[in-house]
Amino acid sequence: MRKLAIVLALMASLVLPVSAAAAGPRHLPAKPEISVDAPVMVEGDGAFEVKVSLSRATWYPVFFKLKLKNDGEQRVNLNWARHRWFWIDPGETEKVIELRVKDDEKLRADSRIKVKVKKVWGAKRGDIRDVGVVYDNDGGKPGKTAFELTALHVNDHHSHLAEEDIELMIGGEELEFELGGFARVVTQIEDRYEALRKQGENVVKVHAGDAITGTLFYTLFLGEADAAMMNEVCFDIFELGNHEFDGSDQVLADFLDDLNSGDCGTVTLAANIKPAIGTPLAPVGQNDYLRPFVVKKYGHEKVGFIGIDIAGKTQGSSSPLDTTEFFDELETSQFYIDELTKAGVDNIVLVTHYGYDNDLALASNLVGVDAIIGGDSHSLLGDFEQYGLSPEGPYPTITTDAVGHQVCVVQAWQYSWVVGELAMAFDEDGRINTCGGTPYLLLGDQIVDEPTAAAPVIDDPQLAFVTPDADALETLAAYEAEVEVLGQQVIGAATEDICLARFPDDGRSTLCAVGTLPNGGEIQQLVTEAFLDRAFRADIALQNSGGVRIDIPAGDITIADVYTLLPFANTIFELEMTGAEIKLALEQGMDWALNPDGSTGAFPYGAGIRWDLDASAESGSRFDNIEVMPKGATDWVLLQDDAVYIVAANSFMAGGGDGYSVLEDVVNDGRGVDTFLDYAQSFIDWIVEDQAGTISKPTEYSLKSFTPA
Repeated sequence: MRKLAIVLALMASLVLPVSAAAAGPRHLPAKPEISVDAPVMVEGDGAFEVKVSLSRATWYPVFFKLKLKNDGEQRVNLNWARHRWFWIDPGETEKVIELRVKDDEKLRADSRIKVKVKKVWGAKRGDIRDVGVVYDNDGGKPGKTAFELTALHVNDHHSHLAEEDIELMIGGEELEFELGGFARVVTQIEDRYEALRKQGENVVKVHAGDAITGTLFYTLFLGEADAAMMNEVCFDIFELGNHEFDGSDQVLADFLDDLNSGDCGTVTLAANIKPAIGTPLAPVGQNDYLRPFVVKKYGHEKVGFIGIDIAGKTQGSSSPLDTTEFFDELETSQFYIDELTKAGVDNIVLVTHYGYDNDLALASNLVGVDAIIGGDSHSLLGDFEQYGLSPEGPYPTITTDAVGHQVCVVQAWQYSWVVGELAMAFDEDGRINTCGGTPYLLLGDQIVDEPTAAAPVIDDPQLAFVTPDADALETLAAYEAEVEVLGQQVIGAATEDICLARFPDDGRSTLCAVGTLPNGGEIQQLVTEAFLDRAFRADIALQNSGGVRIDIPAGDITIADVYTLLPFANTIFELEMTGAEIKLALEQGMDWALNPDGSTGAFPYGAGIRWDLDASAESGSRFDNIEVMPKGATDWVLLQDDAVYIVAANSFMAGGGDGYSVLEDVVNDGRGVDTFLDYAQSFIDWIVEDQAGTISKPTEYSLKSFTPA
């Protein structure tokens, strides 16, 4: 204290130079504000770094003391700093004080360190309190269960509101059943919610994104029908998916208005999305529509839910405004986990639209997350192999975070087909203790040719035979009636007959005579060009001829015409491929098209690419003089074997269909992304938005010349 008094006395004598004192008094600048920032860190990091900052630099040192309090296991040596004076040097704006952290290599509770700046000289008190956290990094068995929560969740229903059907292997037979439909989602969630609540359980209802786009319900109602059906469930949380931006920010805002029109109080999350103030999603304030997180209370416990969208895919394959910002998924997740942890919220659940594999990678790089309820990749999880389905992993998938703490990851397939039920138990320190649950595949009656056939006896909770909710069916009926009318809605016109062919002049067209299609199918070529335009990142598009089914006669084109032209439930993939892989794909398609056990529907069409084809040559030598015009280019250039191109192809081909196994290899190698753009809807959008409603025969073909086999 004597030394401090001497320093202060010396400083007081230097406040004004003699010349300034002689000139009379003057106004000194206001004192800066002092604030403190405490870290969130891992036990093994070594140092707990408390940062004390000034709002501006001064010409004199600023002195302060710290008050520190440890809540939890004693890991940080606080005594070293408790009774000491610290200072920020003249001209500097911060002081970092390092406190040693002990790594005891034992499983203990996480520590919360309260920090306060006190006894300040030379500055005003600003934000002088903060809370830091030291996470235990030793893993092991969690403590005693203190709190349980069950999440009922769906994702990626993509406007699939009506029931569909599915074939399952039951007892060695392939049987067909009614499948899904949002009215069954309503029944399943309501029934399980009520049953769990009666047992005194805590329950949250979650939708992990991509509610809209994909069927005529969206084409006609732009999300209104989806919102009406979602409000039959009353979700607590809705996380934005990339396809929520397919109609840009205004259509999304209108959809959220419909979702918020009832009394459900659904909170829409999107922590890594920031719309500009004054735009549709933030007309007045940043949180008008979207919130980064929500904290829900269950008795004395709090659970923080943070929403994360897949940033790059949303920007590159949907249509958000240029002013809408997207941030890194990992950095955003950790930032809000830290913020919630500092605020005393220990139970943390991410609700993501980021993809199953991405969620697993995300978990492994985070500290402090307990569970991830995801979407985007349409991943089926659970024990479904016995029924002829192909799950991607167990339900739930259990992994660990960056310091070895358990994380539970789930997803619920797609299209109103599955409701997931994730049961979570948290220990006294806020860590996930155990997790389990069931993915319910929503089934209806068996579809049989003979109504008298006996229904199979199935004892598996994963196969949920569910009666559609009557009120939800009534809500849906009004929209279904208009959808039937929509099928007859005219979206454009063809100025002339646009003819179908798999191979050049194969005689399949009902409108064009043999000999008039030397370059192959005109409508196949147009469809391929449409997919290139609608897959915004793509340089090249490839399409198998058999995926396009009818001629388009001159005259009006209806929505029903397009869904007859492109009747399969395909989406558009974007694949990163080398030139050599693209050439191999073309050769594989021709191999399958010429194989007696294959299909002529494999014959390839392309956009942004063209070639000479000699079907009589040996496999591997049929395609020659392959040229490309990558996106943004104005001239045709030769395909380069070692160059990388973005290729758009339908999901059937991307799965290795029609012999295109190299496309499947690319997907399995992690170089393929499903945009989940419905290919029929994409062709409709191309006609309406890109062609101003009028289409004609193509002026250029991928097939420059053709020698038949």
